[in-house]
Amino acid sequence: MAGGLAPTRQNLLAVQRRLARVARGTALLRRKREALVSELLRLARPAVVARASIDELAERAYPKLLAALARNGHDGLRALGWPSRTLEVDVRATRLWGVPIAELQQHPPVRRTLAARGTPPASAGPAASEAATAFEDLTDLLLEAANREALLTRLGAALARTSRQVNTLERRLAPSLAATRTWIRRTLDQREREEHLRLQRLVGGG
Repeated sequence: MAGGLAPTRQNLLAVQRRLARVARGTALLRRKREALVSELLRLARPAVVARASIDELAERAYPKLLAALARNGHDGLRALGWPSRTLEVDVRATRLWGVPIAELQQHPPVRRTLAARGTPPASAGPAASEAATAFEDLTDLLLEAANREALLTRLGAALARTSRQVNTLERRLAPSLAATRTWIRRTLDQREREEHLRLQRLVGGG
């Protein structure tokens, strides 16, 4: 027996039906994989541009922070940053090709004026104000890129999972079922030939 199946016509039909389902499932997964690849390619160029902008802004922001630390010291900057600020964002759960994603809908502008920060310019100094502005701009850019980056991560994981599923169906399950079908057919054909010969002998002997 192949996989515990008896070589019967009923099992042959069952294996053929299962092979047909595997073929349909493989075709659906291939289309899903193509759609995921297309979506990833669509997001790739904007993501590269956004990452370059983030790197560029970070390279400008950190020297400003070092200058502010040199001017005000760590404790001085911590005092200027008090009280801490809470940023609230709206997030919506959605799905793309069956992939669950969290989409950032909107967020308040991060960059603030000196008056909105509530810090007297004379006590903060230009270095601290420039550093605060640079990091607020960087945070704004990071929030704008968050959706794309999260989507890229999710789609990349879904693409890898879909590719594994396609490979399993194409390279393991389908060949195994095809081999079982072939074995059952050969066994049934052999039985029919043996039965035919037996009948011939019976007829000839009669």
